[in-house]
Amino acid sequence: MFDEPDPSGAAGEQRALIARLRAVIEARDAELAALREGFAGVRADLEAERELRRRLELRVAELERRLRMDSSDSGTPPSKEQIGARERRRAERRGRDASERERRKDRRPGGQPGHPGKGLSRDPDPDERREADPPAQCRQCGAGLAEAARAGSSWAQVWDVKIIRHVMEYLLPGLRCPCCGTVTTAAPPHGVHAGSVSYGPLLNTAAILLTGYGNVPPERAARVIGMLLRMPVSAGFAVKAGARLDGKLQDAGFDEAMRAALEKEPVLAADETPVNVLTPDTDPQTGGPVPGAAQVMVIRTPDERLVWLQALASRRAEGITALLAFFTGFLIVDGYSAYQQLSGKLAGIQQCCQHYSDTAVMPMTDADPCCEGEFLMAVSA
Repeated sequence: MFDEPDPSGAAGEQRALIARLRAVIEARDAELAALREGFAGVRADLEAERELRRRLELRVAELERRLRMDSSDSGTPPSKEQIGARERRRAERRGRDASERERRKDRRPGGQPGHPGKGLSRDPDPDERREADPPAQCRQCGAGLAEAARAGSSWAQVWDVKIIRHVMEYLLPGLRCPCCGTVTTAAPPHGVHAGSVSYGPLLNTAAILLTGYGNVPPERAARVIGMLLRMPVSAGFAVKAGARLDGKLQDAGFDEAMRAALEKEPVLAADETPVNVLTPDTDPQTGGPVPGAAQVMVIRTPDERLVWLQALASRRAEGITALLAFFTGFLIVDGYSAYQQLSGKLAGIQQCCQHYSDTAVMPMTDADPCCEGEFLMAVSA
Protein backbone atom coordinates (compact mmCIF):
# COMPACT_ATOMS: atom_id res chain seq x y z
CA MET A 1 0.00 0.00 0.00
CA PHE A 2 1.07 3.58 -0.69
CA ASP A 3 1.89 5.86 2.22
CA GLU A 4 -0.69 8.64 2.67
CA PRO A 5 0.72 12.26 2.81
CA ASP A 6 0.78 13.95 6.17
CA PRO A 7 -1.67 16.89 5.86
CA SER A 8 -0.29 18.63 8.94
CA GLY A 9 3.23 18.82 7.47
CA ALA A 10 2.04 20.34 4.14
CA ALA A 11 0.02 22.97 5.98
CA GLY A 12 3.04 23.90 8.07
CA GLU A 13 5.20 24.35 4.98
CA GLN A 14 2.53 26.59 3.36
CA ARG A 15 2.28 28.72 6.46
CA ALA A 16 6.04 29.10 6.55
CA LEU A 17 6.07 30.05 2.86
CA ILE A 18 3.33 32.60 3.38
CA ALA A 19 5.21 34.06 6.34
CA ARG A 20 8.36 34.42 4.28
CA LEU A 21 6.39 36.06 1.44
CA ARG A 22 4.74 38.42 3.90
CA ALA A 23 8.13 39.36 5.29
CA VAL A 24 9.46 40.01 1.79
CA ILE A 25 6.42 42.19 0.96
CA GLU A 26 6.77 44.15 4.19
CA ALA A 27 10.45 44.69 3.47
CA ARG A 28 9.64 45.92 -0.02
CA ASP A 29 6.91 48.20 1.37
CA ALA A 30 9.41 49.63 3.81
CA GLU A 31 11.89 50.20 0.98
CA LEU A 32 9.17 51.90 -1.13
CA ALA A 33 8.20 54.13 1.79
CA ALA A 34 11.82 55.09 2.30
CA LEU A 35 12.16 55.84 -1.42
CA ARG A 36 9.01 57.96 -1.37
CA GLU A 37 10.28 59.91 1.61
CA GLY A 38 13.62 60.39 -0.12
CA PHE A 39 11.92 61.55 -3.30
CA ALA A 40 9.78 64.02 -1.29
CA GLY A 41 12.93 65.43 0.27
CA VAL A 42 14.62 65.70 -3.14
CA ARG A 43 11.51 67.38 -4.57
CA ALA A 44 11.43 69.87 -1.68
CA ASP A 45 15.13 70.61 -2.18
CA LEU A 46 14.53 71.10 -5.91
CA GLU A 47 11.65 73.52 -5.27
CA ALA A 48 13.80 75.41 -2.78
CA GLU A 49 16.59 75.64 -5.35
CA ARG A 50 14.15 76.89 -7.97
CA GLU A 51 12.77 79.51 -5.58
CA LEU A 52 16.29 80.60 -4.65
CA ARG A 53 17.22 80.86 -8.31
CA ARG A 54 14.09 82.92 -9.05
CA ARG A 55 14.87 85.31 -6.19
CA LEU A 56 18.49 85.61 -7.30
CA GLU A 57 17.42 86.38 -10.87
CA LEU A 58 15.05 89.08 -9.61
CA ARG A 59 17.80 90.50 -7.43
CA VAL A 60 20.28 90.54 -10.30
CA ALA A 61 17.68 92.24 -12.52
CA GLU A 62 17.07 94.86 -9.83
CA LEU A 63 20.80 95.50 -9.39
CA GLU A 64 21.28 95.79 -13.15
CA ARG A 65 18.34 98.23 -13.28
CA ARG A 66 19.91 100.34 -10.54
CA LEU A 67 23.25 100.35 -12.33
CA ARG A 68 21.55 101.75 -15.45
CA MET A 69 19.70 104.46 -13.51
CA ASP A 70 20.86 108.07 -13.42
CA SER A 71 19.41 111.47 -12.57
CA SER A 72 17.20 111.44 -15.68
CA ASP A 73 15.14 108.35 -14.72
CA SER A 74 15.31 108.21 -10.92
CA GLY A 75 15.41 110.33 -7.82
CA THR A 76 19.21 110.26 -7.74
CA PRO A 77 20.64 113.80 -7.78
CA PRO A 78 23.26 114.51 -10.48
CA SER A 79 25.96 114.95 -7.83
CA LYS A 80 25.56 111.30 -6.76
CA GLU A 81 25.53 109.73 -10.21
CA GLN A 82 27.94 106.93 -10.92
CA ILE A 83 31.07 107.60 -12.94
CA GLY A 84 30.31 107.57 -16.63
CA ALA A 85 26.55 108.13 -16.26
CA ARG A 86 26.66 111.60 -17.79
CA GLU A 87 28.92 110.45 -20.63
CA ARG A 88 26.58 107.53 -21.35
CA ARG A 89 23.55 109.84 -21.33
CA ARG A 90 25.30 112.30 -23.66
CA ALA A 91 26.23 109.49 -26.03
CA GLU A 92 22.62 108.28 -26.06
CA ARG A 93 21.43 111.82 -26.73
CA ARG A 94 23.89 112.26 -29.59
CA GLY A 95 22.76 108.97 -31.11
CA ARG A 96 19.10 109.95 -30.73
CA ASP A 97 19.70 113.37 -32.25
CA ALA A 98 21.56 111.79 -35.17
CA SER A 99 18.71 109.37 -35.84
CA GLU A 100 16.15 112.19 -35.67
CA ARG A 101 18.12 114.23 -38.19
CA GLU A 102 18.10 111.37 -40.66
CA ARG A 103 14.89 111.98 -42.61
CA ARG A 104 13.37 109.38 -44.89
CA LYS A 105 13.40 110.29 -48.56
CA ASP A 106 9.63 109.87 -48.81
CA ARG A 107 8.90 111.98 -45.72
CA ARG A 108 7.61 115.47 -46.39
CA PRO A 109 8.71 118.40 -44.22
CA GLY A 110 6.34 119.78 -41.62
CA GLY A 111 3.57 118.08 -39.70
CA GLN A 112 2.95 114.44 -40.52
CA PRO A 113 -0.47 112.85 -41.28
CA GLY A 114 -2.54 112.57 -38.13
CA HIS A 115 -0.73 115.40 -36.33
CA PRO A 116 -3.26 117.91 -34.91
CA GLY A 117 -2.71 121.22 -36.65
CA LYS A 118 -2.66 124.53 -34.80
CA GLY A 119 -2.77 126.94 -37.72
CA LEU A 120 -4.81 130.14 -37.76
CA SER A 121 -8.12 130.41 -39.60
CA ARG A 122 -9.44 133.54 -41.24
CA ASP A 123 -11.40 135.84 -38.95
CA PRO A 124 -14.65 136.80 -40.77
CA ASP A 125 -14.91 140.03 -38.76
CA PRO A 126 -11.46 141.67 -38.53
CA ASP A 127 -10.93 144.75 -36.39
CA GLU A 128 -9.52 146.74 -39.31
CA ARG A 129 -9.48 146.44 -43.09
CA ARG A 130 -6.83 148.14 -45.21
CA GLU A 131 -6.51 147.90 -49.01
CA ALA A 132 -3.07 147.36 -50.47
CA ASP A 133 -1.70 149.25 -53.49
CA PRO A 134 -2.77 147.63 -56.79
CA PRO A 135 -0.11 145.81 -58.84
CA ALA A 136 1.87 147.99 -61.22
CA GLN A 137 2.64 145.45 -63.95
CA CYS A 138 1.45 142.08 -65.21
CA ARG A 139 3.09 139.13 -63.54
CA GLN A 140 3.03 137.23 -66.87
CA CYS A 141 4.22 139.65 -69.56
CA GLY A 142 5.30 142.67 -67.54
CA ALA A 143 2.86 145.13 -69.20
CA GLY A 144 1.70 148.14 -67.20
CA LEU A 145 -1.64 147.88 -65.38
CA ALA A 146 -2.43 151.56 -64.83
CA GLU A 147 -5.58 151.45 -67.03
CA ALA A 148 -6.42 147.77 -66.33
CA ALA A 149 -9.94 146.76 -65.28
CA ARG A 150 -10.50 145.45 -61.78
CA ALA A 151 -10.77 141.63 -61.63
CA GLY A 152 -11.71 140.67 -58.11
CA SER A 153 -9.42 140.61 -55.07
CA SER A 154 -7.66 138.28 -52.69
CA TRP A 155 -6.94 138.68 -48.98
CA ALA A 156 -4.25 138.35 -46.33
CA GLN A 157 -4.73 138.56 -42.57
CA VAL A 158 -2.33 139.39 -39.75
CA TRP A 159 -3.06 138.61 -36.12
CA ASP A 160 -1.29 140.82 -33.60
CA VAL A 161 -1.82 142.66 -30.33
CA LYS A 162 -1.64 146.35 -29.49
CA ILE A 163 0.17 147.39 -26.31
CA ILE A 164 -1.70 150.40 -24.99
CA ARG A 165 -1.19 151.80 -21.50
CA HIS A 166 -4.52 152.21 -19.78
CA VAL A 167 -4.70 154.39 -16.65
CA MET A 168 -7.85 154.22 -14.56
CA GLU A 169 -8.34 156.77 -11.77
CA TYR A 170 -11.09 156.26 -9.22
CA LEU A 171 -12.61 159.39 -7.69
CA LEU A 172 -13.37 158.69 -4.05
CA PRO A 173 -16.01 161.14 -2.81
CA GLY A 174 -15.98 162.20 0.81
CA LEU A 175 -19.09 163.01 2.82
CA ARG A 176 -19.20 165.00 6.05
CA CYS A 177 -21.38 163.56 8.77
CA PRO A 178 -24.11 166.08 9.75
CA CYS A 179 -24.05 164.71 13.28
CA CYS A 180 -20.35 164.73 14.28
CA GLY A 181 -18.69 166.42 11.32
CA THR A 182 -16.44 163.45 10.46
CA VAL A 183 -15.55 163.12 6.77
CA THR A 184 -15.93 159.57 5.42
CA THR A 185 -14.25 158.83 2.09
CA ALA A 186 -15.44 156.10 -0.25
CA ALA A 187 -13.34 152.94 -0.32
CA PRO A 188 -11.55 152.06 -3.57
CA PRO A 189 -12.17 148.73 -5.31
CA HIS A 190 -10.42 145.60 -4.07
CA GLY A 191 -6.68 145.71 -4.79
CA VAL A 192 -6.60 149.49 -5.19
CA HIS A 193 -5.21 151.73 -2.46
CA ALA A 194 -6.39 155.26 -1.76
CA GLY A 195 -3.83 158.00 -2.40
CA SER A 196 -1.38 155.71 -4.23
CA VAL A 197 -0.63 154.36 -7.68
CA SER A 198 -0.63 150.58 -8.17
CA TYR A 199 -0.41 148.11 -11.03
CA GLY A 200 -3.56 146.45 -12.34
CA PRO A 201 -4.54 142.80 -12.65
CA LEU A 202 -3.07 142.28 -16.14
CA LEU A 203 0.44 143.34 -15.09
CA ASN A 204 0.15 141.22 -11.94
CA THR A 205 -0.90 138.28 -14.11
CA ALA A 206 2.09 138.80 -16.42
CA ALA A 207 4.47 138.82 -13.44
CA ILE A 208 2.92 135.66 -11.97
CA LEU A 209 3.01 133.78 -15.28
CA LEU A 210 6.64 134.68 -15.92
CA THR A 211 7.94 133.91 -12.43
CA GLY A 212 5.59 131.08 -11.44
CA TYR A 213 4.85 129.27 -14.69
CA GLY A 214 7.82 130.31 -16.80
CA ASN A 215 10.32 130.01 -13.92
CA VAL A 216 11.86 133.35 -14.96
CA PRO A 217 13.90 135.14 -12.26
CA PRO A 218 12.19 138.28 -10.88
CA GLU A 219 14.79 140.70 -12.30
CA ARG A 220 14.50 139.22 -15.78
CA ALA A 221 10.70 139.04 -15.52
CA ALA A 222 10.59 142.76 -14.74
CA ARG A 223 12.74 143.51 -17.79
CA VAL A 224 10.59 141.30 -20.04
CA ILE A 225 7.44 143.10 -18.87
CA GLY A 226 9.09 146.43 -19.61
CA MET A 227 10.16 145.34 -23.10
CA LEU A 228 6.90 143.65 -24.12
CA LEU A 229 4.30 145.77 -22.37
CA ARG A 230 6.22 149.05 -22.17
CA MET A 231 5.53 149.29 -18.46
CA PRO A 232 8.51 149.77 -16.14
CA VAL A 233 8.14 147.47 -13.13
CA SER A 234 10.59 146.41 -10.45
CA ALA A 235 11.81 142.97 -9.46
CA GLY A 236 10.14 143.48 -6.09
CA PHE A 237 6.78 143.89 -7.81
CA ALA A 238 7.30 140.57 -9.62
CA VAL A 239 8.07 138.83 -6.32
CA LYS A 240 5.15 140.40 -4.45
CA ALA A 241 2.72 139.51 -7.24
CA GLY A 242 3.25 135.82 -6.52
CA ALA A 243 3.05 136.40 -2.77
CA ARG A 244 -0.26 138.25 -3.13
CA LEU A 245 -1.70 135.45 -5.25
CA ASP A 246 -0.53 132.87 -2.71
CA GLY A 247 -2.24 134.77 0.10
CA LYS A 248 -5.51 134.96 -1.80
CA LEU A 249 -5.37 131.25 -2.64
CA GLN A 250 -4.72 130.37 0.98
CA ASP A 251 -7.62 132.53 2.13
CA ALA A 252 -9.88 130.81 -0.40
CA GLY A 253 -8.89 127.32 0.84
CA PHE A 254 -7.10 126.33 -2.36
CA ASP A 255 -4.90 123.61 -0.81
CA GLU A 256 -7.84 121.89 0.86
CA ALA A 257 -9.89 121.99 -2.35
CA MET A 258 -6.99 120.67 -4.45
CA ARG A 259 -6.28 117.88 -1.96
CA ALA A 260 -9.94 116.85 -2.01
CA ALA A 261 -9.99 116.83 -5.82
CA LEU A 262 -6.77 114.79 -6.07
CA GLU A 263 -8.03 112.33 -3.48
CA LYS A 264 -10.87 111.32 -5.82
CA GLU A 265 -8.52 110.55 -8.74
CA PRO A 266 -7.72 106.87 -9.48
CA VAL A 267 -4.14 107.58 -10.67
CA LEU A 268 -1.68 110.31 -9.68
CA ALA A 269 1.95 111.06 -10.56
CA ALA A 270 4.35 112.54 -8.01
CA ASP A 271 7.94 113.75 -8.10
CA GLU A 272 10.20 116.07 -6.15
CA THR A 273 13.00 118.34 -7.36
CA PRO A 274 15.53 120.51 -5.48
CA VAL A 275 15.22 124.30 -5.53
CA ASN A 276 17.37 127.17 -4.33
CA VAL A 277 15.93 129.16 -1.42
CA LEU A 278 17.17 132.33 0.24
CA THR A 279 16.44 131.17 3.80
CA PRO A 280 16.25 127.42 4.55
CA ASP A 281 13.79 126.19 7.16
CA THR A 282 15.02 125.95 10.74
CA ASP A 283 15.10 122.66 12.64
CA PRO A 284 13.15 123.26 15.90
CA GLN A 285 15.28 120.70 17.77
CA THR A 286 18.75 121.94 16.81
CA GLY A 287 18.01 125.54 15.91
CA GLY A 288 20.06 125.18 12.73
CA PRO A 289 19.02 124.79 9.10
CA VAL A 290 17.13 121.63 8.16
CA PRO A 291 19.59 119.11 6.67
CA GLY A 292 19.26 118.52 2.95
CA ALA A 293 18.17 120.67 0.04
CA ALA A 294 14.76 122.29 -0.14
CA GLN A 295 12.39 120.57 -2.58
CA VAL A 296 9.29 121.31 -4.63
CA MET A 297 6.83 118.42 -4.66
CA VAL A 298 4.68 118.05 -7.79
CA ILE A 299 1.50 115.97 -7.51
CA ARG A 300 -0.65 115.82 -10.61
CA THR A 301 -2.99 113.77 -12.72
CA PRO A 302 -1.35 111.99 -15.68
CA ASP A 303 -3.13 114.29 -18.15
CA GLU A 304 -2.02 117.42 -16.19
CA ARG A 305 -5.64 118.33 -15.58
CA LEU A 306 -4.81 118.93 -11.91
CA VAL A 307 -1.31 120.06 -10.84
CA TRP A 308 -0.44 120.75 -7.19
CA LEU A 309 2.92 122.19 -6.10
CA GLN A 310 3.99 121.96 -2.47
CA ALA A 311 7.18 123.02 -0.68
CA LEU A 312 9.30 120.52 1.25
CA ALA A 313 12.04 121.51 3.66
CA SER A 314 14.11 118.50 2.54
CA ARG A 315 13.87 115.16 0.77
CA ARG A 316 13.25 113.21 3.95
CA ALA A 317 10.83 110.33 3.70
CA GLU A 318 8.58 111.57 6.51
CA GLY A 319 7.83 114.81 4.67
CA ILE A 320 6.97 113.04 1.42
CA THR A 321 4.79 110.38 3.06
CA ALA A 322 2.95 113.00 5.13
CA LEU A 323 2.17 115.03 2.00
CA LEU A 324 0.81 111.97 0.15
CA ALA A 325 -1.00 110.45 3.12
CA PHE A 326 -4.40 111.45 1.74
CA PHE A 327 -4.10 109.34 -1.44
CA THR A 328 -5.07 105.65 -1.73
CA GLY A 329 -5.14 105.01 -5.51
CA PHE A 330 -2.38 104.14 -7.99
CA LEU A 331 0.76 106.29 -7.72
CA ILE A 332 3.33 106.83 -10.51
CA VAL A 333 6.76 107.70 -9.06
CA ASP A 334 10.47 107.17 -9.58
CA GLY A 335 12.65 104.69 -7.72
CA TYR A 336 13.09 106.76 -4.53
CA SER A 337 12.59 104.45 -1.55
CA ALA A 338 10.45 106.96 0.37
CA TYR A 339 7.49 106.24 -1.90
CA GLN A 340 7.67 102.53 -1.10
CA GLN A 341 6.65 103.32 2.48
CA LEU A 342 3.19 104.17 1.10
CA SER A 343 2.67 100.77 -0.55
CA GLY A 344 0.65 99.48 2.38
CA LYS A 345 -2.16 102.01 1.84
CA LEU A 346 -1.93 102.53 -1.92
CA ALA A 347 -3.73 100.44 -4.51
CA GLY A 348 -0.44 100.16 -6.42
CA ILE A 349 2.86 101.83 -7.30
CA GLN A 350 4.20 102.12 -10.83
CA GLN A 351 7.88 102.97 -10.98
CA CYS A 352 8.26 104.74 -14.30
CA CYS A 353 8.68 101.90 -16.81
CA GLN A 354 9.99 99.43 -14.21
CA HIS A 355 7.16 97.15 -13.13
CA TYR A 356 7.13 94.80 -10.18
CA SER A 357 4.25 92.85 -8.66
CA ASP A 358 3.71 91.21 -5.29
CA THR A 359 0.52 89.35 -6.09
CA ALA A 360 -0.77 90.27 -9.53
CA VAL A 361 -0.24 92.56 -12.50
CA MET A 362 -2.82 94.44 -14.48
CA PRO A 363 -2.48 96.06 -17.94
CA MET A 364 -3.24 99.76 -18.20
CA THR A 365 -2.82 102.32 -20.98
CA ASP A 366 -2.17 106.04 -21.18
CA ALA A 367 -1.68 106.45 -17.45
CA ASP A 368 2.06 107.04 -17.20
CA PRO A 369 3.22 110.51 -18.21
CA CYS A 370 6.71 109.23 -19.02
CA CYS A 371 5.81 106.00 -20.81
CA GLU A 372 3.92 105.40 -24.04
CA GLY A 373 1.78 102.39 -24.79
CA GLU A 374 0.86 99.63 -22.40
CA PHE A 375 2.55 99.07 -19.10
CA LEU A 376 2.11 96.85 -16.06
CA MET A 377 1.14 98.42 -12.82
CA ALA A 378 2.30 96.76 -9.63
CA VAL A 379 -0.52 95.81 -7.33
CA SER A 380 0.12 95.90 -3.62
CA ALA A 381 -0.34 92.78 -1.56
